Amino acid sequence: MRIRIDKIELPMDYTTAQLLKAALKKVRCKPTELHGLHEVRRFIDAREGSPQMMVVAEADLSVKLKNGLRDVKKAKPLPQRAKVAPMNFSGPRPVVVGAGPAGLMAAFELAEAGMKPFLIERGEASDQRAKRVEAFWKEGTLNCESNVLYGEGGAGLFSDGKLTSRSKDRPRVRRFLEVLVKCGALRDILVDAEPHLGSDVLVDLVPAWRKLIISMGGEIRFGARLDRVEIEDGAVRGVVVNGEEIRTDCCVLATGHSARDIYEMLSQQGVPLDTKPFAVGVRLEIPQHRIDTAQWGQSYPAVGRASFRLTRREENNTRSCYTFCMCPGGLVIACASSEGLMTTNGMSLSQRDRPFGNAAFLVPVFPADFPAAAIPALAGLDLQREMETAAFAAGGSDYSLPAQRLVEFLEGAAASDLPAERSCGRARAVDLRGLLPDFVEQTLRSTIPNMLKGMPGIELDEALLYASETRSSSPVRVVRGEDGQSAVRGLYPCGEGSGYAGGIVSSGIDGLRLAESILASSV
Repeated sequence: MRIRIDKIELPMDYTTAQLLKAALKKVRCKPTELHGLHEVRRFIDAREGSPQMMVVAEADLSVKLKNGLRDVKKAKPLPQRAKVAPMNFSGPRPVVVGAGPAGLMAAFELAEAGMKPFLIERGEASDQRAKRVEAFWKEGTLNCESNVLYGEGGAGLFSDGKLTSRSKDRPRVRRFLEVLVKCGALRDILVDAEPHLGSDVLVDLVPAWRKLIISMGGEIRFGARLDRVEIEDGAVRGVVVNGEEIRTDCCVLATGHSARDIYEMLSQQGVPLDTKPFAVGVRLEIPQHRIDTAQWGQSYPAVGRASFRLTRREENNTRSCYTFCMCPGGLVIACASSEGLMTTNGMSLSQRDRPFGNAAFLVPVFPADFPAAAIPALAGLDLQREMETAAFAAGGSDYSLPAQRLVEFLEGAAASDLPAERSCGRARAVDLRGLLPDFVEQTLRSTIPNMLKGMPGIELDEALLYASETRSSSPVRVVRGEDGQSAVRGLYPCGEGSGYAGGIVSSGIDGLRLAESILASSV
């Protein structure tokens, strides 16, 4: 009988032999009676009150079940999405715009079904893009078409590769992760409660994804900028790319939240857009060993580095605040996609072995906070531009990040200097006052100290702030219906840039979901 064992308690640096021994103890059998042990999930138990740090695992195995066993139940099949059978497709090739996780997953699914999609990306392939981004970080040389935010792999290529997801759509999440494994990711991502790849792994994984799409009949073109969507009688009839018209009746729009020109083009063409809330703030950096001690009591290099997730509810004079995109053992990075505009983000490599950890501390911003705009649906973009223009100027107008010691920011004091040891070398000591809306600054000053109190041992005078984090999500939604289509038939807005996802996994499963809608309508 195939069974699942819950609550297998293991040491932090456990081995396969220790997992087997613990499983045998749970089911009270000999090694020869147990077959096909398969670990299906694990997480680190660092809850307050736990007797010691441990890993808690679940595993499936085949064994003759005895009566009276605890934490043992019949194994359920792992979540699986029904696979679409390849079709004999003869219509115009679907066009997928954007090679981030949403676009790549949509193109993969369409290619596997035999539709031979045409995937276009305005930026460069990941290896060339990585070199260009490295030059930007070292020298401040910006290419507005291929940068930290545009190019193969999307913005997530340089944002840690975290694969956490709160989605309850487990079959699609599983499908997305399995595709990543097929492209070279370790199978650990199918087991870990908080899986992570690392930007250095993504740079190699994404080209493998591209090659799989091509092997199934897809075509990919880089340096291919979408000029406009051709619309006739309320339906897509083609796209214009670098001045060349490509006939199609199906366009998946997965352009990411930094392709602001796409929003403006869609507005001009009458595609319905709407405002949506987003969040802005700062990125806070503290020594990683402090985070490890606060969360785990000590560091455990064998199992990685500790992370954190903090929240603070809305109070009388402040809004709520929460952490986002926490990068253990990582780097704070500068980001830009347009001249004179500056934002920040964080990333980690696969080993997460740098001396600092960082996270965004964000405050919600609502459409009522947006300034008046010529195109009301794009008012949130104007607010982002205001903050990013201010950050660029404060950093010296050379794409260096404005930064300040946390204690100085809390006291409203002028910036003195920056610590010699920090993750971002191209940073400038700046008074951060005035770079963000007043209600955001007020909330951050009030909430950050209270939030960090939940992590014993964190020293406020060791913390460094970088400004400003403005692109955690899109302030625009490209309106779509239940079938995934815009009011323009054949136009499928997708992923973060269309306002329907927030992160690598949610973007990937949104691309998968829309590809399924396209396939269902093509049968």
